[in-house]
Amino acid sequence: MNEFAATINAPDYPPHLKHKVIFDTFDKLKPGEAMLLINDHNPIPLRYQFESMHPGQFSWEYLEEGPAIFRVKIDKK
Repeated sequence: MNEFAATINAPDYPPHLKHKVIFDTFDKLKPGEAMLLINDHNPIPLRYQFESMHPGQFSWEYLEEGPAIFRVKIDKK
């Protein structure tokens, strides 16, 4: 069984669609499922947006912290 219900490689998407794709994917997760976010920079602004839009509904764990690649496990609570 895969650890992640979905994987998003953010650099594959145009800037105006990245956050929409990420949040749409998160919304489709069932509680207890996780998604993997891969990015080419630290997605800390995205984390702040998650905290604003989904307070207490997710966990955020860095699996890799750069400098070239950031991999973040986002769990839906």
